[in-house]
Parts: sequence; C-alpha cells; structure tokens
Amino acid sequence: MNTTYTWYSTLIKPAWAPPSWLFGPVWTVLYAIIFVSFGYVFYRVFKGELSYLIALPFLLNLAFNAAFTPLQFGLRSNGLAALDIVLVLITLVWALIVIYPHAPWVSYVNLPYLAWVLFATALQLTITYLNW
Repeated sequence: MNTTYTWYSTLIKPAWAPPSWLFGPVWTVLYAIIFVSFGYVFYRVFKGELSYLIALPFLLNLAFNAAFTPLQFGLRSNGLAALDIVLVLITLVWALIVIYPHAPWVSYVNLPYLAWVLFATALQLTITYLNW
C-alpha cells in the first residue's frame, strides 16, 4: 500500500483534485446508496418483475466500478483507469435511464453517485492527460 501511495503522490494532479482522505468517506456513502438501490433492482429482476436487460447496465456498472482500483493502483495504468471510469459513467447513465420508468426513486437516489462519477471522470481524464 505504501508503494501505491508513493506512486500516486508522484502523479501530477490538477489544483482542484480533492485531498486523498476525502475518497474514503465519499465512497462509503455512495456504496451504501449503490447497495440499497442496485440491490432493489436485482431483487425485482430475481422475482421476475423486471427484465434481465434492465439489470444489465447495473451489473456492468458494478463490474467497471470494481475494476477501477486494480487498474489505477494495481497496474498503475492511468490510461486503463481513464477508459474504465468512462465506462462507469456510461453504464450508470444507461442504468438510471432504463430504471426510471419502473422505479424513479432509484434514479433519484443515485444522483450523488452520478455527480461523483462525473467529477471522478473529469479528474481521471485530467490526471491521465497531465501524466501522459
């Protein structure tokens, strides 16, 4: 972990990058939102109340979200992490659009997640550019 922190601390970051300590609390709140809302979607799919196709962007979002840390900090690949965070954003927007007619609250409750992913996408793309 120390070598990962050392590597990340050497990257050029924009002046508007948040302090490292902020990421833990933000993701704790977001993961609680994701757990409840995505879990609700998967539960309704499991019960046959929603199509499996509606669950697809939620499942892909979870997979891309889970891949970010290993790509960024395990492989230390800004480029792959940038591609991945764009895929997180795309699948999240897709998920919120497809679930809205069936459970609008899921879309609304995930607006903080969407805001953070938009910010994280801008941040990662900027870090990737600055360290190319």
